[in-house]
Amino acid sequence: MNTQILLKTATNTLFDNALSFTEELVAFESVTPDDAGCAKWLAEKLEQMGAEVEILQQNGVTNLLASIGLGYGPNVAFCGHIDVVPAGNLSKWIRPPFRAIRSDDKLYGRGVADMKGGVAAALAATHALLQEYGQFNGRLWFLITSDEEGEAEYGSKLIVDLLSKRGVKLDYCVIGEPTAINHTGDMLKVGRRGALSFDVSLCGRSAHVAYPSQGTNAIHIASTVIEKLKSITWDSGSDDFPGTSLQITHIDSGKWTDNVIPDKVSLSFNIRYSAQYRETELIKMVNQIVSEVTSDFTLSSYRNCDPYLSSCSEGRLSLIKEVETVIHQQLGLFPRVSTSGGTSDGRFFKDICPQIVELGLPNKTIHQENEHVTTKDICVLAEIYKALFQRLLEEEPRAD
Repeated sequence: MNTQILLKTATNTLFDNALSFTEELVAFESVTPDDAGCAKWLAEKLEQMGAEVEILQQNGVTNLLASIGLGYGPNVAFCGHIDVVPAGNLSKWIRPPFRAIRSDDKLYGRGVADMKGGVAAALAATHALLQEYGQFNGRLWFLITSDEEGEAEYGSKLIVDLLSKRGVKLDYCVIGEPTAINHTGDMLKVGRRGALSFDVSLCGRSAHVAYPSQGTNAIHIASTVIEKLKSITWDSGSDDFPGTSLQITHIDSGKWTDNVIPDKVSLSFNIRYSAQYRETELIKMVNQIVSEVTSDFTLSSYRNCDPYLSSCSEGRLSLIKEVETVIHQQLGLFPRVSTSGGTSDGRFFKDICPQIVELGLPNKTIHQENEHVTTKDICVLAEIYKALFQRLLEEEPRAD
């Protein structure tokens, strides 16, 4: 059999596996934090490839840690999640959400884009590399959680804590989040802003609306607080990283009647912040602003997510450049490099890995009824992962 036929057969196998793995993964109704058997299925596939696999469960969350390779070269990690958001309004789905049915070169199903298709593509790419080369000098990790779409308290955060305690440092981290806009490879993420939410309860004094001097309107207090928050001068960001911003997300004065001045208002808001700020600094700033308006308030903050920005380590390959090179070789284009969007688990992996890139399928239908991607996008992603993993794992080990 000639070389061209062998290459075509290998490519067809890569594509077939990427699509069939996606279909099998979508069939698990793994709504956060229940993995519904996904981790066991994934563990069996990886063990068949010779991986050392460990499954950890805590507070209803299932995490999978697997590694393949001799360990003489770099530690390369594929990180992702197998949990999905609920299917939503079932009557709006044109296909069953947990059956991954192909239709007109598209695959429909909850989580097919976010991000079971990405996990399947990475798994198929790993299988293809092992079939071609037998073993890796470096070590390829799969770090997968069922707690990304929820609070993320027992998912990637625990994985990072465990690896850190074991002294494991990653050299390159690829997160399979759906980053593409129109088609696979047109955008990658190299960082994310941080996020911090606040609740503030403001107290006034109730009175009849006809006698405003006898009361203190809590809504008016809230209005002044909002104006002061809106007037904060934040950093404007840069070409590489968006600036900081604040958005009011909820106002509630409780039960009301049209002739009573409200005596209490709860106000909620969220700050998306650049690496210029820290959680403690933002809390202090908000507390000071509210204190300038009233002393009768309670303030709480929650769901802090630290920002991260990928940075190349001295003496190592640049992960961003490697991804750009692979995409250009595969597709003939250079991807847009972005730090836009919400938070991701990159905020956890930054503690054990300096170079992080998020690269996955198109995100235009994620979290929607009839979530879908094209079969071509899944196959292209598998090709990109295969080429990228090969380049990274072939890096010569450093003489430390």
